[in-house]
Amino acid sequence: MTSTDVTREAEDSGPGGYAAARLRLLTEGARSGPPRRRALAELTDDWLAGLFGAGTEGHAGVSLVAVGGYGRGELSPRSDLDLLLLHDGRDDKAVAALADRLWYPVWDLGLALDHSVRTPQQARKTAGDDLKVQLGLLDARHLAGDLGLTAALRTAVLADWRNQAPKRLPELRDLCAGRAERQGELQYLLEPDLKEARGGLRDATALRAVAASWLADAPREGLADARRRLLDVRDALHLTTGRATDRLALQEQDQVAAELGLLDADALLRQVYEAARVISYAGDVTWREVGRVLRSRSVRPRLRAMMNGGKPAADRSPLAEGVVEQDGEVVLARTARPERDPVLPLRAAAAAAQAGLPLSLHAVRRLAVTARPLPTPWPAEAREQLVTLLGSGRPTVPVWEALEAEGLVTRLLPDWERVRCRPQRNAVHLWTVDRHLIETAVRAAGFTRRVHRPDLLLVAALLHDIGKGWPGDHSVAGETIARDVAARIGFDRADAAVLATLVRHHLLLVETATRRDLDDPATVRAVAGAVGSEHTLELLHALTEADALATGPAAWSSWRASLVADLVKRVAGVLAGDPEAEPAAATPTAEQERLAVEAFRTGGPVLALRAQTQPPADPAPGDHPSAGPAAVTGPEPLGVELLIAVPDQAGVLPAVAGVLAMHRLTVRAAELRSLPLPDGVDGSVLLLDWRVAAQYGSLPQVARLRADLVRALDGTLDIAGRLAERDAAHPRRRGVEPPPPRVAVAPTASRLATVIEVRAQDAPGLLFRIGRALEAAGVRVRSAHVSTLGANAVDAFYVTGPQGARLPGEEAGNVARTLEEALRGRS
Repeated sequence: MTSTDVTREAEDSGPGGYAAARLRLLTEGARSGPPRRRALAELTDDWLAGLFGAGTEGHAGVSLVAVGGYGRGELSPRSDLDLLLLHDGRDDKAVAALADRLWYPVWDLGLALDHSVRTPQQARKTAGDDLKVQLGLLDARHLAGDLGLTAALRTAVLADWRNQAPKRLPELRDLCAGRAERQGELQYLLEPDLKEARGGLRDATALRAVAASWLADAPREGLADARRRLLDVRDALHLTTGRATDRLALQEQDQVAAELGLLDADALLRQVYEAARVISYAGDVTWREVGRVLRSRSVRPRLRAMMNGGKPAADRSPLAEGVVEQDGEVVLARTARPERDPVLPLRAAAAAAQAGLPLSLHAVRRLAVTARPLPTPWPAEAREQLVTLLGSGRPTVPVWEALEAEGLVTRLLPDWERVRCRPQRNAVHLWTVDRHLIETAVRAAGFTRRVHRPDLLLVAALLHDIGKGWPGDHSVAGETIARDVAARIGFDRADAAVLATLVRHHLLLVETATRRDLDDPATVRAVAGAVGSEHTLELLHALTEADALATGPAAWSSWRASLVADLVKRVAGVLAGDPEAEPAAATPTAEQERLAVEAFRTGGPVLALRAQTQPPADPAPGDHPSAGPAAVTGPEPLGVELLIAVPDQAGVLPAVAGVLAMHRLTVRAAELRSLPLPDGVDGSVLLLDWRVAAQYGSLPQVARLRADLVRALDGTLDIAGRLAERDAAHPRRRGVEPPPPRVAVAPTASRLATVIEVRAQDAPGLLFRIGRALEAAGVRVRSAHVSTLGANAVDAFYVTGPQGARLPGEEAGNVARTLEEALRGRS
């Protein structure tokens, strides 16, 4: 039966005919989705128009108007009929009688009805007082009667909405935020409310209202399809339950999935989550744009524009190469060329997360369309930027969502597609699999001061449940995936093996601690055998806590934490051997010896700046990175190699670090050691083998670096003052709040020196401040080993007293505390 036949049956038979035709339409199964909703709306339109025409003598001065969802022509099987009887106020008694003739047949059929009777003036006043009424009137659609009356109301309501938008849109934003707080996020709930939860149908309607204001518009790609899918699910829910409900309860999900032709309830939830994610992201972008427009309309910018003779240009502050901040968002620099810079998407994302700013929609879409794919393995900078993004804490989430919305995450990590929007049917879990992985990275970012390799911790957090997209034990499947991903993004074989171990055993500590007898030596030995090294145990302990905290409040407690800590302590005792002997000094290369002799001969610094041409060899299979503080190993760092030889003297470390900071060079890795001169020459030279990278633009000339270093060493260059002036002129955005710096003494790490370990957020001038604080403490830096892993500095300084001996325990502790206070005091 066609829609015309159904309508004719309703017209011929009156209310009873409408009921039969409605039932036939909903049960015939030939149509579903938008065609059925439109047909149901048309059928209802014709029936109500018939009721209206039977009770009026002409149509002047009165009309019947559909509003809200019915006004949009979106009738689900159990939807309310939202109706407005509009009249000019000339004959209230006749209008009341007409209302009775309209409403009672609707009630007699058991249909839900939301009705009102108003003049245009009353309708506008009510809309002005009640935002929900105004939203409904924005979708007003004429059904019967005086078309001119309806058209005039629509015109007036739209004009009111646009005129009042600066006041009403913030009210609408607050309404959406309050609803989200009460109902939760649709894309993560096991029993979501399709209408009220964040990312649901109410939010989609709010975005339509924003577009109608002409102040801003929502991203349109995928939005209409996401809304359609949620409406289809609601239709199926109404049909299977026979009730006007929007909550997708667990016991009804299989039936709803079958009604929609989906495989199972998980497939249904994944479809719902994907739709909700599109709407939520569109909402984030739209409300950000609304805020920007409203700010730009404030009085001061307008006055400033008038005084300047035009519109003021938005400030653009550089954040990274090719990335700037503009008007509270991260955008691409005018000189950025994504088609030539495959690392740019990750660099922009990392810069945005570190600054605590959103990535602009235009920037993400341009990157998605034009950026070239990364080579395999990734270049070092790409890996570092991924680690920086993951280590940014809470701001990582919206930036990651922006990348996902445009398909950039699955392009970077193809295995992500299998866990994207995947539900977890466990009451303990708050999130889908993919969001849980990001939440774990957020939690792990707070533990980066506890481990020697924060980069491995953060990547393990991202990958620990990646195997849930495959059948079988997700830990076993994840181990293989993690090893492959690690190789693809540029970790060496030893690091890939550690990551694979962390993913394979990410549940080992908590399950053993809560289910096994820790007093049984076999239990502890089994865990030690699985973990393999103290280094990996340290990482696994932090990953275990981050995973549990990201799961939900029921997954972690002080009791579980104490059990796991006890187990870790026992396993560490098994894994610990005798303290390592003092490492032998590395044999200097011919170039290093040449620079050292030249520095000694001239009495001043000698510099060589060159690119690394030969990557380091992978360690042999089965080798593990050293857990010692002086040997923070890892993949080849990015940047270029800077060799500096300086006659041994005080103040070299802060001088070199300060000059590099002045020239906006980031220290990615550094080694400082004393190099004896060859051929029996009396004296020694400090050799600094550093890896540096320019924050923006190209590297400075070696001659300029040397000239400034000479002045820094002789005291004629005020580095601290120059850096302070630059910070005052161009204050850095605070961005994310990183974990506080941690400074500790490693008492058994060396027999000849005191080893002070520093773990802190990397920042311009950090190494300069460390070196100056150590100089002020009266200690001599015998050697230094500096690594920057993402945004985390992991440094070890071998220091001695003035006479060249290790520091006494109390004095070493005082130096560490003084250094930590100096770093914490940094504003």
